[in-house]
Amino acid sequence: MPNVSPAGPPMAASPLTVAVLEIDAYASTLGWDQPARLFALVDTARLRAQEPGLADQLGLDDTSTPAAALTPIEQEELPAGQALDEFLGTIAWPDAVAGCAMTVERLMLPPSAEASVPEGLSDKQLTQWVARHPDRQEVRMTVAVLRDGARESAVRLREKDSPTEVLTGAGLVPGLAEALAATFES
Repeated sequence: MPNVSPAGPPMAASPLTVAVLEIDAYASTLGWDQPARLFALVDTARLRAQEPGLADQLGLDDTSTPAAALTPIEQEELPAGQALDEFLGTIAWPDAVAGCAMTVERLMLPPSAEASVPEGLSDKQLTQWVARHPDRQEVRMTVAVLRDGARESAVRLREKDSPTEVLTGAGLVPGLAEALAATFES
């Protein structure tokens, strides 16, 4: 059962969950077959206090955003042709950034297909094999982490592309969460 209602995030959702769902909703307006996107997560109240001009540009006024809110700010496009893990290894965030998030589309197989994966395939061969598998699922994953270690994820299947069918949970995409968390280690 999805953790999202048609009207938006659950009433008791954490600021991180709300930010992940905002990013997922934004990504859904762009359609599928999009490149990965990286977002800085900043404390909304701090942004309003320290950068009022930017807050105005983003439409963040004192009445429209809860005090504990996080504001996602999309970063420049990721470099083409560079592996995601290599790119993430080059990132260093300024202190004003409370966390970060990324959306990425991938092909996934159900656990039942794992036993049929041929052994000895290179990463490229494995990617091609998965792309041809009849049980593959296209998914968009949005993963966010905070400096304090909090994590949240949202996963949307292409075949169930609806805001009411988005699954959320802290441990849905642990590998990407670890890679994002590493961007805060200095």
